[in-house]
Amino acid sequence: MFGSMQRGVNAYAKVGLETGVSAASPHKLIVMLYDGALVSILNAAANLKSGNVAAKGAAISKAINIVDNGLRAALDKKVGGEIAQNLDALYEYISARLFKANLENDPAILDEAHALLTDLRDAWNAIDPQAGQAAAPAAAAPTAPLRAPTLMSA
Repeated sequence: MFGSMQRGVNAYAKVGLETGVSAASPHKLIVMLYDGALVSILNAAANLKSGNVAAKGAAISKAINIVDNGLRAALDKKVGGEIAQNLDALYEYISARLFKANLENDPAILDEAHALLTDLRDAWNAIDPQAGQAAAPAAAAPTAPLRAPTLMSA
């Protein structure tokens, strides 16, 4: 009984996520990528603490995938210039640190990556173009050095 209920809950959550993704603005998609990476890092830390090595590795791999194939891939380095180049280098650093955390089972490195991504997500939220639309014309919304991300199954 609980197995079928869990499948139903999972199906409902998947539909909710897919609906959220299809209705989200490019800005919101980036926030969703940050949130996904952050949740994966928290899952990795919990699994590391409980000794579940396989689940820890899978969670870190998912976080790396989101950073590399989501956040880094969404950068438009031609339009974004130095800011996009700096973000690319920071994302590369975060991925390398996550890889090292996985190899060394180091929770401090997971904390570092989580803190960096949290700061980036908070900064990204601060420039939300939706927040000021009522007060300012759409042309005044800040531009970002990003393309709309393509989400991959992570």
